[in-house]
Amino acid sequence: MRIARLLLRLALAVLLLGALPAAAQTQAGVPGGGIAMHGEPKYPPGFDHFAYANPDAPKGGELRQAVVGSFDTLNPFIIGGQTDQVRLIVPPYNFASLMTRGWDEPFTLYPYVAERAEMSEDRRTVTFWLNPKAVFHDGSPLTADDVIFTWATQGTKGLPNTRALYEAMDGIDRIDDRTVRFRFKEGGARENPLVVAMQPILSKAWYSSHPFDQPSLDPPLGAGPYAIGAVDAGRSITLDRVKDWWAADLPAMRGLYNFDTLRFDFYLDADTALEAFKAGAYNWRRERDAEKWVSGAYDFPAVQDGRVTMLTLPHFRPVGMMGFAMNTRRPIFTDPRVRRAMILAFDFEWVNKTLLGGQYKRDDSYFANSALAATDTPQGAELQLLEPFRDQLPPQLFAEPYTLPPSDGSGRSRENLRAAQALLAEAGWTIKDNVLVDASGTPFRFEILLQNKGFQRIALAYADQLRRLGIQATIRLVESAQYANRTEGYDFDVILNTWISTLSPGSEQSRYWGSGSADVPGTRNYPGVKSPVVDAMIKAVNAARSQEDLQAAAHALDRVLLWGNYVVPLYYLDRDYVAYWGDLGRVTSVNPTYGTVLEAWWSNDK
Repeated sequence: MRIARLLLRLALAVLLLGALPAAAQTQAGVPGGGIAMHGEPKYPPGFDHFAYANPDAPKGGELRQAVVGSFDTLNPFIIGGQTDQVRLIVPPYNFASLMTRGWDEPFTLYPYVAERAEMSEDRRTVTFWLNPKAVFHDGSPLTADDVIFTWATQGTKGLPNTRALYEAMDGIDRIDDRTVRFRFKEGGARENPLVVAMQPILSKAWYSSHPFDQPSLDPPLGAGPYAIGAVDAGRSITLDRVKDWWAADLPAMRGLYNFDTLRFDFYLDADTALEAFKAGAYNWRRERDAEKWVSGAYDFPAVQDGRVTMLTLPHFRPVGMMGFAMNTRRPIFTDPRVRRAMILAFDFEWVNKTLLGGQYKRDDSYFANSALAATDTPQGAELQLLEPFRDQLPPQLFAEPYTLPPSDGSGRSRENLRAAQALLAEAGWTIKDNVLVDASGTPFRFEILLQNKGFQRIALAYADQLRRLGIQATIRLVESAQYANRTEGYDFDVILNTWISTLSPGSEQSRYWGSGSADVPGTRNYPGVKSPVVDAMIKAVNAARSQEDLQAAAHALDRVLLWGNYVVPLYYLDRDYVAYWGDLGRVTSVNPTYGTVLEAWWSNDK
């Protein structure tokens, strides 16, 4: 009788569990398994290594790279000091995160510090079980307390994106020393659990004696594959491979991080850095100026005799948007007709032919080079997203594709300039003595602020084209610290910026374009976009539950931003240019979606 009652209770429990709504059920976290933003992970639990990594790659050698800019702090997690380049160097190598990304699929994470993750179906909770082998570089264990400290600290004192995510949390639970659970508020972005998993983990003990919120040149304690070694402030950062690194044999790490030493040398400008490469001062370089690649700049003896190898590597990643960002906080850029005129004035065909070696494509989308880019006119699910906002959007958005009119390549495209002049006249600007002025006689005058000298010729060419409209644009080239201070506080008229995108856009779009970030120092909403429609489309991107939903929402967001005319779109490459000295190896049988993965390279030099 007792057994019968027990069986009845078990049956009822199963029925009740099956009756629970999807939001209350969980996606079972399999030890060693990944979690994907959409769909299923490419690699199953127990996989051996990423396809782009060689598990038998030799360890050793030095990889030396150039960085344009400077630095005065090794603290990458705060606003203050010269940190832009440090953020690209210190976190991915010195620190470890709960999970790590695979670069041959859109957005999937695999075990790192967390050997297992379990995420609820509604993504409002995610639980991580930490690998007992995980330790910091000083041998101290990495525990749940360090994970919680990381968010309590970065969430209140860190960068705007981490503070925003912390505010979206409902709480962090310490289940035990090796288990931690994150809870999120209702309505949050579905990518939040994945973003949490990628955050670099801080040592609670180390930061108890090192102020987190101050710039510092003290090498921070991490748990990643490299520890910071020699530092020459403003000139170089050297990282040394941790020889007995606890994570070296994890599937997601096998065959990666093969060089004994990584050194980053800082140069004032790109031209100086190129000359240093030719002289052998560093051994691996990604050339971002295609004109240099094809114009003879690399025609030097070491290339000719084979000591330097040049590779052109295709990639399939979205390139985002590169363009001149017009600060709509400035009165001259508040009118979208004026901003459209600014776009019409840029002669891409002439710039590409004359200054860029004809190697580039026009950047006509905020998700260019991907299926997320809007094309044609809105249809289906995308149209359903946009329809409620029809009265807030230009009618043309629903009737015609957004286009960037081509020019004749002469540098003085009369048709485009006439169209621009007509828009400026509609907005109240007229020509007087060859100068464009408003109704009060104030000239249309602004400054293009640059940090990278390599873009100066592009800005000068654009200023010359604007001059034909009576617009006076001056170019100011400043050093990195001043540039950071001015851009973080939005103290500029126009800057040249690139907004990086991925195949799984999410919460970063709020920092790029959301109304809530427009007046928050340190975000990337440089144009100062404040649009309820943009906000709604960002929300749709974050709420997408399938690849189809994501694509429709991304198309809608892309279209609304394009028709808002916030940026003068420039250009992009769908391939990477890489040059290196010596005998370096890489897996050549696959081309990762996001391009070559430098962490998977190795040295064959003895």
